[in-house]
Amino acid sequence: SGELPPPDALCIAIVGARDPTPTGAAIAAGLGRDLASAGVCVISGFARGIDAAAHRGALAGAGSTVGVLGCGLDRDYPSRQGELRRLVIASGGLLTEFADGTLPHPPNFPRRNRLIAALCQAVIVVEAKERSGALSTARWAADLGREVIAVPGSIRSEVSRGTNLLIRDGARPFLELADLADLVPAFMPAPGAGSRRANPEIGDEVDARILAAIPGDGVHPDQLAGVTGLSAADLAVRLMSLELAGAIAPMAGGRLARIR
Repeated sequence: SGELPPPDALCIAIVGARDPTPTGAAIAAGLGRDLASAGVCVISGFARGIDAAAHRGALAGAGSTVGVLGCGLDRDYPSRQGELRRLVIASGGLLTEFADGTLPHPPNFPRRNRLIAALCQAVIVVEAKERSGALSTARWAADLGREVIAVPGSIRSEVSRGTNLLIRDGARPFLELADLADLVPAFMPAPGAGSRRANPEIGDEVDARILAAIPGDGVHPDQLAGVTGLSAADLAVRLMSLELAGAIAPMAGGRLARIR
């Protein structure tokens, strides 16, 4: 449904946990935005969490994104992602090897992961537990000769256990966009990628509630999830928009400060 990128397009996959930390979701959304702004098609699995944040980030970067499903195209899965589905189809597309009517059975997802790996030149794993399905995408990517890149995390974080193990076993750690440029020569970061860009719109009452929850001395994104009641992926996209609008700014230690 929608359109696939042309055969010569540079495609990079962003995958990870379905229940990420707000920080992980923010990283995925920011990566999706910066890659899309540089003309990269962002590939992911259209699942909750990191996948959804990556797709939303790509849309925020006014770029193309493609989701690979583990069910039939006619299945409303995941639920409550109807608007994201519409936007992804409008900017790129959704694809599946499963016939209409196929339910999202667990074995379908490791199977579809090989398609995610095959469609891209590199896979970035943002957060993943030790037995996460995202690691199967990384294994498929390695088998297909694609680059595998992992975002490092705390050794005490269960959701970073898988990415840390990937790095231990030889994956390139992702610290900045230059790491990706080194591995994928065709990738050229857009000027100013990763930095705050102007956007005059603050948003709605949800954004106002987020801003009100940020104290004067700043706050870590993980603490905002419980206060706002938003999912990690939705909160990540909101925080990204507020940063672009100049309403908040990053501080040392991963904290966020309110500017206005």
